[in-house]
Amino acid sequence: MFHKVLIANRGEIALRIIRACKELGIETVAVHSDVDADSLHVKLADESICIGPARSADSYLNIKAIISAAEVTDADAIHPGYGFLAENADFAEICDQCGIVFIGPTPQNMRQMGDKIRARKTVIDVGVPILPGTKDGISSVEEAQKVAAEIGYPVIIKAAAGGGGRGMKVVHSPPALPNAFAAARSEALAGFGNPEVFIEKFCLRPRHVEVQILADKHGNVIHLGERDCSIQRRHQKLIEESPCPVITPELRQKMGDAAVAAAKAVNYCSVGTVEFLLDEDHNFYFMEMNTRVQVEHPVTEMVTGVDIVREQIYSAAGHPLRYRQEDIKFSGHSIECRVNAEDPVRFTPSPGKIDGYHPPGGLGVRVESAIYDQYTVLPYYDSMIAKLIVHAENREEAIKRMSRALDEYIIEGIKTTIPFHKRIMESREFQEGDVDTGFLERFHFD
Repeated sequence: MFHKVLIANRGEIALRIIRACKELGIETVAVHSDVDADSLHVKLADESICIGPARSADSYLNIKAIISAAEVTDADAIHPGYGFLAENADFAEICDQCGIVFIGPTPQNMRQMGDKIRARKTVIDVGVPILPGTKDGISSVEEAQKVAAEIGYPVIIKAAAGGGGRGMKVVHSPPALPNAFAAARSEALAGFGNPEVFIEKFCLRPRHVEVQILADKHGNVIHLGERDCSIQRRHQKLIEESPCPVITPELRQKMGDAAVAAAKAVNYCSVGTVEFLLDEDHNFYFMEMNTRVQVEHPVTEMVTGVDIVREQIYSAAGHPLRYRQEDIKFSGHSIECRVNAEDPVRFTPSPGKIDGYHPPGGLGVRVESAIYDQYTVLPYYDSMIAKLIVHAENREEAIKRMSRALDEYIIEGIKTTIPFHKRIMESREFQEGDVDTGFLERFHFD
């Protein structure tokens, strides 16, 4: 096992990793920007080191500074968390060249599954279902028009190297395609340095369902069931739950088998998530693979009892999986609400000083957060400041528990999305499980 792990991240995920390391007897190093010196992850790590000024490019994305910090503190591994450098294959390669273990998949894994076109080709070869579309990237509007006519409108144009909704355009009719194609390529180039795009059939009213996998360096891969992440705003997840309300045990096995097949196809060796679209007839289609620990991993932990971050560390250290597929049992229902420092109606950022803080508690309630009373939420980073997770015997009880926990959660001095989550929990549609990725566009809670 590792002697010392440097966490190349901040906020709640850095704190989550520190806790896992402490339970494993591993020393931790927190890196931080100069404005993050008072952050909780800095206070709780065994060591800390400043790696630059506030701007992410000068600190949390500064590979040279992070590697230097690892060498100075004699860390033998780096955990990237999520975001920042978590899916940067070049960073993983540099870690390896410097004799530092990257706690995550191999650079080859990230490159093969990070490029959506390569990923589609990979999963097609192992029989994982995909939506009709192009097998290769397209570079001309004429080619795009031909493909769209063949598969039928509506279609969606996606950036090959994309994510988070950038470089993604839905086209409902032929006249709209030229402008959408040009805009998607422009966004892809600006956001990812790669203008390549592809086209696939647009799935109407789908659920966004992802399958958590665990894999080791010995060829063993298992899945931990699914999460429904359909409540989204501008392709950013807001609420996640496990299990998905409409998935049967038979469908769960099929999706789990497909996720495992996709991971095995690239000799995957860490935790990861295979994401699918689930249509109204319960047909599922591969969308992408996230080669990192997910923000929403706690809901899977709650229903399986498996510590995903701990297993990721074990895998990186070369240990074989400690679970077989038949060991994984699912119990109850879990829901996670992402609490952002944002106006709950306009979703505009609301940084500032917290002058009153009281987290909820009680049976089946978990808070993942690095904020505290008198902490100042900074304007330089992602607005998510906490994750509130509940677990109960069934979905109905989980919704009631989440509503109760939200009522108890007090964060004063800034605006947060807690009122938004309360309205969602109270809505008839959510309570009945009638959700899809277009949920927030159809229903207004302001």
